[in-house]
Amino acid sequence: MSAEPPAKLTPPISDRDHTKGPSDSRVTLVEYGDYECPYCGQAQNAVHEIQERTSNAVRLVYRHFPNRRAHPNAMLAAEAAEAAGAQGKFWEMHDLLFENQDHLEEEDLFEYARELGLDEAKFRTELEAHTHAKKIREDFRSGRESGVRGTPTWFINGTRYDGAWDPESLLEAVRKPLGVRISGLTQDFMRLAASGGLMLLIFSALALFWANSQFADSYVAFWQTELGISIGNLHLERSLLEWVNEGLMVIFFFVLGLEIKREVTVGELASPRKAALPIAAAVGGMILPALIYAAFNFSNPEAAQGWAIPVATDIAFTLGILALLGGRVPLSLKVFFTAMAIADDVGGILVIALFYTSEINTASLFVAAIIFAGLLILNRWRVFSPLPYALLGIGLWLAFLNSGVHPTIAGILLAAIIPTRSPPYVRRLMAQTDTVINRYEYGDSELREQALVRSLKTILDRMEPPALRLEHDLQPWVTYLILPIFALANAGVPLGGADGLALLNPVSLGIIFALLLGKPIGVGIFAWMATRIGVADKLADVSWRQFFSASILAGIGFTISIFIAQAAFEQDPGLLSNAKIGILAGSIIAALVGWGLLSWTSPRYDSVTAALAEPAQATD
Repeated sequence: MSAEPPAKLTPPISDRDHTKGPSDSRVTLVEYGDYECPYCGQAQNAVHEIQERTSNAVRLVYRHFPNRRAHPNAMLAAEAAEAAGAQGKFWEMHDLLFENQDHLEEEDLFEYARELGLDEAKFRTELEAHTHAKKIREDFRSGRESGVRGTPTWFINGTRYDGAWDPESLLEAVRKPLGVRISGLTQDFMRLAASGGLMLLIFSALALFWANSQFADSYVAFWQTELGISIGNLHLERSLLEWVNEGLMVIFFFVLGLEIKREVTVGELASPRKAALPIAAAVGGMILPALIYAAFNFSNPEAAQGWAIPVATDIAFTLGILALLGGRVPLSLKVFFTAMAIADDVGGILVIALFYTSEINTASLFVAAIIFAGLLILNRWRVFSPLPYALLGIGLWLAFLNSGVHPTIAGILLAAIIPTRSPPYVRRLMAQTDTVINRYEYGDSELREQALVRSLKTILDRMEPPALRLEHDLQPWVTYLILPIFALANAGVPLGGADGLALLNPVSLGIIFALLLGKPIGVGIFAWMATRIGVADKLADVSWRQFFSASILAGIGFTISIFIAQAAFEQDPGLLSNAKIGILAGSIIAALVGWGLLSWTSPRYDSVTAALAEPAQATD
């Protein structure tokens, strides 16, 4: 559930690079460019303006990234710049090449060498022998490793800059006023793969501290505070805890539903063969923990109601720990765990809907059915605006709130209805973008800027499906606001006094053993069986030893586990407290043991580095 980590410059700047500006500058701007790329040519104006407005205080670095399919003369032009650099005139040739992008044939390059007063014979010999081609290829490979996909691409102090290319935006990024620094720090934190799990950990610890401090009474009193909304004859009153669990968490389940929909349509669950391994692992990771919990609590019918508590895996914590091991954990293992957690969540949602439903209010369910029919009509009519879905979604939530079915199911149903679109034809949209911008440049209307913005927004909306756009927009709110509030409201369990022996309670023990043993054994055995009988393929770059070590991390059950515990023991605070203690203890032990074993079974950093450093075959 985390964003892509920021791309870093690889390798860092060294003596092999061409630099311009003070070596001790606080700001280094690295550009990957192509001498025949028209966008790079236009971007040079922004670079020159930055130099002028900072009094040449910025250190500039240029690396080659020629696109020879689109620009046939780009490679030779880059070699010409390097040949000029061998005679101390790199930046002079650099500027000449960008000033004459339409004239980069071999004879043109010889003319520029004469113009700069270079040793023409040496220049010609090096160009014809492709003496500097290796340097260009090294730059190109470094660009690919650094996350460069097109030109121009800039790196500011080693981190890729993904903002606008106009001089004002670049200057803001270079000068970094306080607001930009805070925004940058926030974005860097949000890009960390472990950031979501870290937020949950911090707020869970805060809840435990609050609930076990001298202010423990205020913790209970605060979350039991009644908050109501009255509109005419409609009066809705709930405690703050209920507003969190039955209100805010609906948004979490809505985003979860969008993720499930994406995985089922275009992700790892889209094809039966790809989906077989994570689904098999998820099924095993649900069945065995439920059986272990039931074995501990079969003699107590009330406690046995919590059999589904250990069936879920908290993906935020799990991926966060995998991220701590960096490149030692193969990407395929992280993708597998994401897909397995999605399949796992589907099972958890079905459990909530089927087994933790109170008395049914048929009138409210009938209203919910009518609203859902309205949503189906919107989908059928291809209505893409989110507003009508939001309005009907609120109505659907209110209907479920009074129906006896857990209201979070409304979020899942709403997500299933949000329409998708067929993939756009990108080249035609790019052509439309060029047309719109040219019309803006040559138009004479005072309103042309607003028209340009509207047109570009329409094109961007078409590039991203509505469901994916909603998922991206809501994901940060869920990860950094809703789930931390949920942890703060639900993780505060008293650990002292009589509850000090809660870990020995059958409910707590059942959950701990289910998470610590049932989860990894169920996940591992069912995944292994799926590959043995031929319905699924083993992860190619992951050993079984590493896989079983990682499967212990599936025992980290937090968000959905606490949610199910709330539904199972709603009327028994004692059992609920024991369940939360078991969830926290089992999850912490699973995290520590899983991290330790995975560290032991994964390749060491030197092995990974050596593998990555193997020379690749250069391609001309």
